[in-house]
Amino acid sequence: MLDLHTHSLLSDGVLLPSEVAVRYAACGYKTIAITDHADYSNIDYNIQAILKFTQHWPKTSKIKVLPGIELTHLPLSQFKPLAKYARDCGIKVIVAHGETTAEPVAKGTNKAALEADIDILAHPGLISDAEILLAKKRDIFLEVTSRHNHSETNSYLVEHALKIGAKLILNNDSHTPDDIIAPEELAGMARRCGLNQQELNKIYKEVSKSVGHV
Repeated sequence: MLDLHTHSLLSDGVLLPSEVAVRYAACGYKTIAITDHADYSNIDYNIQAILKFTQHWPKTSKIKVLPGIELTHLPLSQFKPLAKYARDCGIKVIVAHGETTAEPVAKGTNKAALEADIDILAHPGLISDAEILLAKKRDIFLEVTSRHNHSETNSYLVEHALKIGAKLILNNDSHTPDDIIAPEELAGMARRCGLNQQELNKIYKEVSKSVGHV
């Protein structure tokens, strides 16, 4: 099981990256990405810190940790340059903070993010069918999240993404120890949003393939 959207005290999480990894391993996860919030003010610091951490994380560990970042509340014109910069620096998982209904995210963020070099559009709220189609064409994952408040539009996303054929991903968007739920609980949340076991298996396969596990 994988979770490619987690936070540490490099942004608004409460745990060191090492404890994020240890707690996820204890819950049965095999791979995580640590994806702390970034904009122009802190992107260099976050990239350098997470790259240094992942480079020193033991290859013998039972959990793999990927360097990631979450581009958050950016002016629309900044998604492309910052995504490119992060990728060029060696960031493996680029998440964009989508138009969740729980926060005043700028209108147009989903589209601007999907036009950039991102891997995951997190909690995209009431994303339009045209934007879901764009995600499909650009091979970008749309996130079904267990994160409180952000999760309110999960069922809407599942219904529309399945209809259009876009790729989904299950993530915790964890910030605290209590946010890290077991893979079985995450799967149960996804089922309540309308995904069946066959669809879940497809998601697991696609996500694993994206990080080189198959």
